[in-house]
Amino acid sequence: MNILVVDDEKNIRYTLTDILTDEGYHVKSVDTGEKCIKILKKQRFDMLILDVRLPGMDGIQVYEKIIQSEIDIDVLVISGHSGIQTAVKAVKLGAYDFIEKPLSLSKLLTAVRNIAEKRSLQISVNQNQSEKKQKYNMIGESPQIKSIRDTINKVAPTEAKVLIRGESGTGKELVAWAIHEESNRNEKPFIAFNSAALPSELVESELFGYDKGAFTGAEKRKIGKLELAHNGTLFLDEIGDMSMTTQAKVLRVIQEGTFERVGGENTITIDVRILAATHKNLEDMIEEGYFRQDLFYRLNVLPITIPPLRDRTGDRLYLANHFLKHFCFEMKTNVKKLTPNAGILLDTYNFPGNVRELKNLIERLCILVSTDKIAKKDILPHISGLNAAKEEYSFMSSNNFADAKRDFEIQYLTEKLKNCNWNISLTAENLGMKQPNLSRKMKDLNISRYNQ
Repeated sequence: MNILVVDDEKNIRYTLTDILTDEGYHVKSVDTGEKCIKILKKQRFDMLILDVRLPGMDGIQVYEKIIQSEIDIDVLVISGHSGIQTAVKAVKLGAYDFIEKPLSLSKLLTAVRNIAEKRSLQISVNQNQSEKKQKYNMIGESPQIKSIRDTINKVAPTEAKVLIRGESGTGKELVAWAIHEESNRNEKPFIAFNSAALPSELVESELFGYDKGAFTGAEKRKIGKLELAHNGTLFLDEIGDMSMTTQAKVLRVIQEGTFERVGGENTITIDVRILAATHKNLEDMIEEGYFRQDLFYRLNVLPITIPPLRDRTGDRLYLANHFLKHFCFEMKTNVKKLTPNAGILLDTYNFPGNVRELKNLIERLCILVSTDKIAKKDILPHISGLNAAKEEYSFMSSNNFADAKRDFEIQYLTEKLKNCNWNISLTAENLGMKQPNLSRKMKDLNISRYNQ
């Protein structure tokens, strides 16, 4: 880590340079604010140890210049007793912390190590951003997904809170990521936190972080997900699983932009956009006293509901082929293709586990099927018996081609119409047919929502 020390006292500059160099850091020092700004424009530093009392440009002016120049650096303020009020002002502007003179070297080294740890975590988060762009690519061409994309384009550039709702496996995190990517915070971290994935007693320490000694086993300070998301986006998945106590603390973050680490006394100011998601009925939870109404209204500024995969017209086969290409490439195998009957089966199967179930199924098939074609018989053993039973198509048992063709058209068109909630115009558009032709075909085949 590269550190710049700014202090007009020669002894302090030399002492800090020697101690921090011994700790393994790369250190330079200057004696004025003007020199500090000049060197920051030429060289990259991770941390600035800044005295608030300087000749000429003082510490606050230096820090304001850094903010205006959008220089990515963590600032640790040091000051004598007479400069404490100024130091507090710097912290309010966003400085990491301040230490009073005469300096306690142990406190200083602890602060430097904490900043180093925070930056290391941030680097790790940033390195994962390109991987996330692949992981969180939102795939689908159904009218429902196109409508969601349109909503994302409208809400992303704002700072509005968004509550994403939908069944498990529908892709709520993908929508949150898409909002982040289209927002003004897209160069900053996107941090996902799932309350349901942790025991309730660990949720707060993981979300807010904790100070050394906060509880048994807390041997050093830990930066929480909220702090890692500073200037970026925090995605709170399964918000309905949070305890009422944690909900109250999240509400405070939304309202005031402040929080304390578990076991900590210092109030931390944070700038973060919060997106939330749930598969639960929060309105019922409010009635039953399990979810805060004020938090619900804070989060539900703009709701986005993701439909289950069974209601996404045309997306099942589209997604299946996308995942097939992805996993064949990832596993370095020959490109596999679905047979027509396999495609029909996937396109009409209900997928109770939604996109997650479909993705896992395709990955499993890529591993287990040794040929370049995936057939219906390869899929049937891996899908739920109840739904599989529905997919034993009657046209396969027809005695002649004409009957089989008629039976197939009845089943195929009926499923497509169901997927579009029996909207004939929409179904015709999705099938590439003219609406009068589809209506005539329905009449010929005696297809109606009333005889199902």
